[in-house]
Amino acid sequence: MSTSHRPAPVRALGSASVSAIGLGCMNVSHAYGVPLAPAAAAALLLQALDLGITHFDTATLYGFGVNEELVGRVLGAHRSRFTLASKGGIYGTPVDGGIQRVIDSRPASLKRNCEDSLRRLRTDVIDLYYLHRWDKAVPIEDSVGALADLVRAGKIRAIGLSEVSASTLQRAHAVHPIAAVQSEYSLCTRNPEIAVLAACRTLGASFVAFSPVGRGFLSGALRDVSTFAPKDLRRSMPRFAADNWSHNLRLLDVYTELAREAGCTPSQLALAWVLARGEHVLAIPGTTSRSHLEENYEAAFVELDAPLIARLDDLFGPHALAGPRYNAATQLEIDTENFP
Repeated sequence: MSTSHRPAPVRALGSASVSAIGLGCMNVSHAYGVPLAPAAAAALLLQALDLGITHFDTATLYGFGVNEELVGRVLGAHRSRFTLASKGGIYGTPVDGGIQRVIDSRPASLKRNCEDSLRRLRTDVIDLYYLHRWDKAVPIEDSVGALADLVRAGKIRAIGLSEVSASTLQRAHAVHPIAAVQSEYSLCTRNPEIAVLAACRTLGASFVAFSPVGRGFLSGALRDVSTFAPKDLRRSMPRFAADNWSHNLRLLDVYTELAREAGCTPSQLALAWVLARGEHVLAIPGTTSRSHLEENYEAAFVELDAPLIARLDDLFGPHALAGPRYNAATQLEIDTENFP
């Protein structure tokens, strides 16, 4: 693995120019089992900055504020060196001694979320602020209008949306320019190809792919789903269920051979494929491993030829994997097109 720290290829993210591969910060605090210890998490963030990653993505949801506090504490002194993205519209509220996740995109709630994020992130302005999920009880025009107020107030520089359809994006863009759409996108999850990728290109918005390594599936290292930590989010995802896993492993065996032919790791092949979908596409893989962080960074230098891309497209067609990406309840929370 190279340690040359070559300058990262850059792409547009709204009006900013950032490393084509950024860092999704969720993993260190949220969703995949035991969070990193504070010292290890800080070392990972600082290594990413030193490598040349200039796009850091967090959210109010991640650890219910813990991840934003981490990013603010560790990277606050380096604020001029990177583009900061965060999200509002999902937060935690105390219930019966615990914390309940709430989707709420009412204007007052979004403005309160943003103020809380600014405090935790130790910054005066967030470069890109996403509506994390569209609360369908609130017109998208009202939610985006509130975010536009935050732009005018100098609290945020640009507006993004997460997990929305092309039609919702177009409605939102009519209220205020949308700088970016962030959705799950990888060889495993091809839904953005139905309409959103093209809509972003038409409107001049960036597309930011989260979980571009298929929530670890495309790393090639995940073979036994029974090893997931008790609170690992993937335990609720049908494609990781035991009755689907044997089918999906067969695809993985073929895929890892393609990575060997390409002369890169399976994770790098997954990231290079995402970046090859268009110059307006960026990727934000997450990791808790410092060696994987560097591996992901180097994926920006991997170039894929057209025949290999075609073989990957064929291997991972829209219905290639057994099991949907979300269970039925979670699927209702998002607003994306689905393949018939």
